[in-house]
Amino acid sequence: MEGALFPNRCPLPVNRPIPPNQSLKFNSTNLPPPPPSPPSSSFPIDTLLQHLLQLSLPPNDTLHKLKPVNVAQKNVAHLPSLQISVDSTKKRSKGPQLKKPVLNSAPEIVYNDEKIRDGPLQFLSKKGMCLLNSIAEQPFDSLNAYFDSVEFELLEIDLVSLLKALDLSGHSERAILLFEWFVSNSVSGNVKLDNKAVELMIRILGRESKYSTALKLFDEMPIDKYSLDVRSCTTILHAYSRNGEYKQAIAMFDRMKDCGLSPSLVTYNVMLDVYGKMGRSWDKILGLLDEMRSEGLQFDEFTCSTVISACGREGLINEAKDFLFGLKSSGYEPGTVTYNALLQVFGKAGMYSEALNILKEMEDNNCTPDSITYNELVAAYVRAGFYEEGADVIDTMTRKGVTPDAVTYTTLINAYGSAGKEVKALELFNQMKKSGCVPNVCTYNSILALLGKKLQSKEMIKILVDMRTNGCSPNRITWNTMLAMCGDKGNHKFVNRVLRKMKNCGFEPGRDTFNTLISTYGRCGLKIDAAEMYDEMIKAGFTPCIMTYNALLNALARRGDWKAAESVFLDMKNKGFKPNETSYSLMLHCYAKGGNVKGLKRIEKDIYDGQIFPSWVLLRTLILSNIKCRAVAGMERAFEELMKNGYKPDMVIFNSMLSIFAKNNMYEQAHETLHLIREGGLQPDLVTYNSLMNMYARRGECWKAEEILKGLIKSGLKPDLISYNTVIKGFCRQGLMQEAIRTMSEMTTRGIHPCIFTYNTFVSGYAGRGMFAEVDEVISYMIQNNCKPNEVTYKVVVDGYCKARKYQEAMDFVFGIKNIDGSFNYHSTQRLASHVREMMSTTIPRKDLLPM
Repeated sequence: MEGALFPNRCPLPVNRPIPPNQSLKFNSTNLPPPPPSPPSSSFPIDTLLQHLLQLSLPPNDTLHKLKPVNVAQKNVAHLPSLQISVDSTKKRSKGPQLKKPVLNSAPEIVYNDEKIRDGPLQFLSKKGMCLLNSIAEQPFDSLNAYFDSVEFELLEIDLVSLLKALDLSGHSERAILLFEWFVSNSVSGNVKLDNKAVELMIRILGRESKYSTALKLFDEMPIDKYSLDVRSCTTILHAYSRNGEYKQAIAMFDRMKDCGLSPSLVTYNVMLDVYGKMGRSWDKILGLLDEMRSEGLQFDEFTCSTVISACGREGLINEAKDFLFGLKSSGYEPGTVTYNALLQVFGKAGMYSEALNILKEMEDNNCTPDSITYNELVAAYVRAGFYEEGADVIDTMTRKGVTPDAVTYTTLINAYGSAGKEVKALELFNQMKKSGCVPNVCTYNSILALLGKKLQSKEMIKILVDMRTNGCSPNRITWNTMLAMCGDKGNHKFVNRVLRKMKNCGFEPGRDTFNTLISTYGRCGLKIDAAEMYDEMIKAGFTPCIMTYNALLNALARRGDWKAAESVFLDMKNKGFKPNETSYSLMLHCYAKGGNVKGLKRIEKDIYDGQIFPSWVLLRTLILSNIKCRAVAGMERAFEELMKNGYKPDMVIFNSMLSIFAKNNMYEQAHETLHLIREGGLQPDLVTYNSLMNMYARRGECWKAEEILKGLIKSGLKPDLISYNTVIKGFCRQGLMQEAIRTMSEMTTRGIHPCIFTYNTFVSGYAGRGMFAEVDEVISYMIQNNCKPNEVTYKVVVDGYCKARKYQEAMDFVFGIKNIDGSFNYHSTQRLASHVREMMSTTIPRKDLLPM
């Protein structure tokens, strides 16, 4: 057996003879002192926030002169004084205003009138040209003060021409700021904006993807009072969609049609995207498609891909396949974009075989796969547990002449991080940078998230420094990642501090932020705070999404509160949300944690009956949930289903199965699992070997358990506290206390600090054999070495006395605890005394019981 575990080691006999040696006592003379406890360092949230703040805040107030722009290079007449004086991305200063300049104080502007009339700015008057040059020369932070100083001239000028000229000459940021100034004055009634100016600005904002700026402007001005064209309305709809304001988009779309405007194909495509992102809207999407057909509009790639993507968000796999089949039946030939959308649907479900069929269909139809195609294939592989196969796609892409991009690497990094393979994820991150692929903010967020789970603050700081070096600015998700860290090890007290800093940097909490907060408080076990955060989200104007409900289910699953979880699940379905694999997985976890086997079996039946799609994630959860409920038969059937569907088990599945086999002394099944691990190309890890040691210790084969421990050390793996505690437990159960002490001595020599379980194991071993003097030595050693005995420690001693029918000694021990442990409270003493009397009552007539 050991030859199979460690091929270079010869197996030892099961019952090894004990060499004669000096009796070891459990005291400081014979045992090496335990290594010092690791310092309890608080999580350096302030240091992390400081680095993140430096990344998030705009540059300092130092004005950087930029090189003059040669307008002629942009097909604009040469204007020698036209320069940008400051970074156009800089925010308007809220500090003291500079002295207001006046128009006459500006340097005299020299321009060639002939060139102006012949150039692309010929529509601009001489006064307009003068203003154009003056606006271009002003420091960006003082522009509002300048606009105030030349208010009369600005009100007299043709605003549309000036905005257009600023945009054409490369000063779109200044055009936007000028328009903002006009909007603020129009609100006060000083200026009236016309439709053409509004339409022009909408197009500029749309082209520059300034959707949040656009929405802020439209909040200040009554946009519904302007008669805008279809193109402008479509841009605003897109802005609403990008900002998650779906109800506003739908309301504006309805107003468009009420005003007699005929939506274009682009308009309908945007609205399909709105309904797709909003969720619970498949009927609305079908209605829009019918409307498009009745208007004689032909579907394009964006139409098809948007509809299929909407199916992917809702898990509507059959609807996506039927939609594409109907299109192909009517003669439509899907392009790469449409195929990619379908690949995404299969990828989310972990249906890698279907994804491979789509790839083959693309090749058969001479439809060239692009980087997105392969990225979706990677996603399909990793969702089915095939991490290495997903990584191999990078080589396939290179051979096909397709360069792996940041999305390719980030998808794999996410998968490795979720599977607990942090080392693999970081290796891939380094490989990504060596290949010349620049990480984007999503990549950095993924790395920060997996490091945050392990609370590796120093490594996180290095990543933030790397972001600064590569000029990558954090986004709201980066801050959400920092919030998510506050759910670990009591760090929830930092939530408000992180939120405050986040807002100071201009990042307003979004729905994803609230979802993160619900999960964060849920991980802390703070059910009330999680519920309060849900209420706060509703008050802030955000509607719950499927991720919101899953965050609530996650909080309840950690507590095993399956009744509350069922209520949330029902509310989700009543509001039109279709539960996804995460929803069902969380319900399985909740039932398992709460011990509700019937609830688990209901979902299990729906999976096996085909009512719920058996994804890799769901079947994996079903295996683990059955293990939690100690249902070996249910676990084995779920494992068979996983293999039947062509999925690949990971080490979490194998180790969990091995653990339950070990606890149930299922020797053959445990070894079969070990064989499957190696057959699947995986390597047993420390958790695997700890489970095997536990199995041998339970079977009384303590020497085999120790042999595995020694094999671990020689193979380069580092045993942990669980490894040593398991071997110590094996020796103590067999009464080999000297071997147990020797093992503990080796453990402390290797720098591993004994815990309360270690000492309680010794107490149990000695007390079970009536060696109460040695018990006193262990307890004394514990107290000397700052490991406070707990109630379990003393109860084990009491049980030892009662087992030996030494009830008076047991009672004397209970009431003498206070002499050796002053912190032991009165209620615990009374519980132990009652336990002694209860044990006595089973063997001694009531009249002979000890007095109270």
